[in-house]
Amino acid sequence: MTEQSRSPDPVRDSDEMARQTARAMLLAMRHATLAVNDPQTGHPHMARIACQIDAQGLPVALMSDISAHSRALDADPRAALFVELTQPKGDPMNWGRMSIRLRASRLEDDPRRQRDWLTNDPKAKVYAALPDFRFWRLQPEAGFLNAGFGAAFRLTPADLLVPPRS
Repeated sequence: MTEQSRSPDPVRDSDEMARQTARAMLLAMRHATLAVNDPQTGHPHMARIACQIDAQGLPVALMSDISAHSRALDADPRAALFVELTQPKGDPMNWGRMSIRLRASRLEDDPRRQRDWLTNDPKAKVYAALPDFRFWRLQPEAGFLNAGFGAAFRLTPADLLVPPRS
């Protein structure tokens, strides 16, 4: 392959528009798709999870201890999160979407975290207080934003940090 025949990298480093788009997607998020490594097979396992941004500006998930994905994270905290903007009309391939490479860790029980969660998602009251449900920190390590045709960006952990609430 000659130097002239190489295509330029279509993925750009983040800019202010990419950061704002990524942070807006995270703030609007109430669920996402989590990909984990199955500890028995080593293959990827995906699950739809309840997920939102906490007061520190970072993603948090509420998951059952008996779920396959919680058990997988106990064995290997490396994971990925897929967040998308859905629209009532149009081509889903043109909707904004983002994948985030992360490390997950269990969080200590915190009444404020649960109260904040239920403020954002009152229907979660049905399961949030069950003894097998725990909060998990999803600590971003890197991300990839597809903000539409021709708008692909690499994201750093700083790009994915939503300004904390006081």
